[in-house]
Amino acid sequence: MVSKKAKLFVFSAPSGSGKTTIVREILKQYPEFVFSVSATTRKRRNIEKDGVDYFFITEEEFKTKIENGEFVEWEKFYDYYYGTLKKIVDDNISKGLVTIFEVDVKGALSIKKVYPFATLIFIAPPSIEELKERLIKRNTESDEDLKKRIERAEMELGFQNQFDYVVKNINLEQAKKEVKEIIEKELNKEEK
Repeated sequence: MVSKKAKLFVFSAPSGSGKTTIVREILKQYPEFVFSVSATTRKRRNIEKDGVDYFFITEEEFKTKIENGEFVEWEKFYDYYYGTLKKIVDDNISKGLVTIFEVDVKGALSIKKVYPFATLIFIAPPSIEELKERLIKRNTESDEDLKKRIERAEMELGFQNQFDYVVKNINLEQAKKEVKEIIEKELNKEEK
C-alpha cells in the first residue's frame, strides 16, 4: 500500500554495485513511483530521449542554473555536468508523489540537507575486490577509466555510514528483496 504523503528514496553506490538494476526493479514493482530525471551537459545518445533519460542542456545553461540556485545537487563527472533540478523535486512533493533518485554519494547527502525526510539507501558491493572483478567483467572502460572508477568507488564507500540504510549486494535477488522491505517500511511509517 502506498502512502499519499510524498517520499524521496535516494540510491547511491559505486559503479558496478548493481544500483541501476535494483532501481529498475523497484520502478517495475511500483509503477506509480516517479524517477527523478537529471539534467546533463553530455550529448544525447541515439537511444536516449530528452526529458525521459536526461534533460539535455548546454554547459552555459547548466552554469546559469547553478548561479540561480536551481539545482538540489550537481556534480561534474568526466567533463560533463549532471544535476537534479529543484523545481521538479518540489513539484513531485507538492503532488504527493514517491520519487526515486539515482545519484552519487555527495548528491545524495545534498538532497538530504534540502529534504531531511528523504531516505538514503546505499548499495554496497560485497568487497572492493569483488567490485573490481565486476567492473573488469563489464569490459566497458579503458584501463585508465577503470582505475578512476575504482578510486572513486573507494571514496564513495567511505560515505556509506552517512546513509539511512546500507544494502550489501552479495546476491542480487536478496538485495532487491531487502530494498523492497526498506521501501515498504518507509511507506508505512507514520509521520511524527
